[in-house]
Amino acid sequence: MASDTPVERRPPGGRTFFGHPRALSTLFLTEMWERFSFYGMRAILVLYLTASAADAGLGLRESTANAVYGTYNAMVYLMALPGGWVADRLLGARRSVLWGGVVIACGHYVMAIPTGWSVFAGMTLIVLGTGLLKPNISTMVGGLYDRDSPRRDAGFSIFYMGINLGAFIAPLICGFLGEKINWHLGFGAAAIGMTFGVIQYVLGRRNLGDAGDRPADPLLGADRRRALHRIAIGVVVLLLVLAALALAGLFTVNTVVNLLTAAIVVITVGYFARILVDREISDTERSRMKAYLWLFVFAAAFWMIYDQAGSVLNIFAADRTDRDVFGFTFPASWLQAVNPILIIIGAPLAAALWLKLGHRVSTPVKFAVGLILNGLSFVLMAAAAKLAVGGDLVSPWWLVAVYAVQVAGELSLSPVGLSATSKLAPVKYASQMMGLWFLATAVGDAIGGQVARLAETWAAPTYFLTFGLASVVLGLAAVMAARHIRRLMAGIH
Repeated sequence: MASDTPVERRPPGGRTFFGHPRALSTLFLTEMWERFSFYGMRAILVLYLTASAADAGLGLRESTANAVYGTYNAMVYLMALPGGWVADRLLGARRSVLWGGVVIACGHYVMAIPTGWSVFAGMTLIVLGTGLLKPNISTMVGGLYDRDSPRRDAGFSIFYMGINLGAFIAPLICGFLGEKINWHLGFGAAAIGMTFGVIQYVLGRRNLGDAGDRPADPLLGADRRRALHRIAIGVVVLLLVLAALALAGLFTVNTVVNLLTAAIVVITVGYFARILVDREISDTERSRMKAYLWLFVFAAAFWMIYDQAGSVLNIFAADRTDRDVFGFTFPASWLQAVNPILIIIGAPLAAALWLKLGHRVSTPVKFAVGLILNGLSFVLMAAAAKLAVGGDLVSPWWLVAVYAVQVAGELSLSPVGLSATSKLAPVKYASQMMGLWFLATAVGDAIGGQVARLAETWAAPTYFLTFGLASVVLGLAAVMAARHIRRLMAGIH
């Protein structure tokens, strides 16, 4: 009898990738180069936006740049929802990943053009391409394992190490080129990285077998034509709205950022409501979705703080840290490489830990640990900010310590969340559910971008301490709710 869960694939001859299916290596390297491009550009984005015209930047206010950064990150993850739908209904995960990589590369090449408009045009393309690539490559990783296999968390942790290998190299290269030579040269280096990723994916497709080869629930005939027609109408309406804003003189950075933030929250509420009332999912699947809603809220709160590393903490690194080493002032963006290198070191340890613990530590408890550690990192950041009051420069080791605490929290939550999403997903929403997981990051980043505006007006110690303690309290609440959430998960650990 056929099974609705995938078989763990081992290629002929028993070749594996760190003891896992060989296909994981192709997906690992593709994601590594995609994250190189993403984090390379991200490392210098806020610094470029806030740099003066004399320094070849756009000269935006710090609060506006923080909001743009947060909204850009949010849109990258929001587009994972339609990207998952495209894979499920039209292209399949494999082709979605390919086309997503091509569009991302084009976006970075556009950003390399030395004009002001190119940055926003390029970011738009990157948002669209990442929406196609990001959820579907993760879905393909999940498809390599049985649904409740204890090896699944370990596999996602190894995949997560690939993400962070690209994220570690990127700021060192793109950051140096951008800050020391030319901003757009840094953006160009990110484009080359994504190009490598696309080439590697095409050459390694033989390892994938039939993973992601076909849409899970394809649209055919009239249904397909109707869907494409609606998409075309939606694009036209969006263009008309943008044109109306421009004619009314409202097409400003702040207006667009605020509208996108509101749209992300509304879409999130609507999407959860749609799944929960869908009569085609079973009662067990609905219960698991209720459990997932709890995890979603915890994850959004986590990313609201965590992803300020590229905005508020990046500006702190540029303005308030002593970066002089033997007469050389290293780029502020280089500190963005600390987080991923710590994850590279910690990911195998986390993978081994989750494999050893098995089902003894539940997913909700792992999320709670992530929230508490994330909050403590901002409490530590408050102490660093206190030392910098009055214009004194602090040691960059403060930021290294902050990132170390955050990494411990991330390894407790993020790869575990990827795995939990693929386990709790209703069959009908397989790829779209991975998009829903990334929507948690979108909500966190969108709200975090608005919250980060306060960093310009609040005293820095107050800002960090307030949101750090709030995360700790939420983490403690997650511990108290863990037993209830596990019941809702209906047998999934």
